[in-house]
Amino acid sequence: MKTLKTSVIVFLLIIGQITFAQDKSYKETVTENPTAEVDLKVVADYLEALINNKMTKVTSLLADNFQGEGPSYQESETKTELLEAWKEYHQTRTNQKNDYVSQAFRVIDGDLKGDWLSVWGTYTFTENNIVMNLPYQLTALVENEKISRSVIYYDRMAINTAMGYELTAKKN
Repeated sequence: MKTLKTSVIVFLLIIGQITFAQDKSYKETVTENPTAEVDLKVVADYLEALINNKMTKVTSLLADNFQGEGPSYQESETKTELLEAWKEYHQTRTNQKNDYVSQAFRVIDGDLKGDWLSVWGTYTFTENNIVMNLPYQLTALVENEKISRSVIYYDRMAINTAMGYELTAKKN
């Protein structure tokens, strides 16, 4: 019971810190993206080119200084690394499909200032005769009709489990 009380107190302190850390309201930080239609097309074309192995098109839609982040904390990749990874994926994956919805918004202040797109989708593919359904969330910064930064989140363990791998603890 003491642990539960301590956990609740710590949780409330964290929530309080987050609440006080927010100096500006939503409307003072985020607004409608005036280039939403163009930015939505850039990201839609990028996603379509990725799964259809049109790497020349992918290259043209990424900024030279592109920086990708995720899915794990402090995991990142450059434009070259992303292209190489997808070239490898296309050697083993078939029946690729991507269903998603997206939303555009503009951050008007701070370190994340710019025109962003948020994509919520499911990427489906077959690998080693196993059909994989991979829910993901991708957020991309679009500048000058190119993706300059992206952050992706998905459950890597779900893929490993679907492929038959098991997680076991190290033996001491």
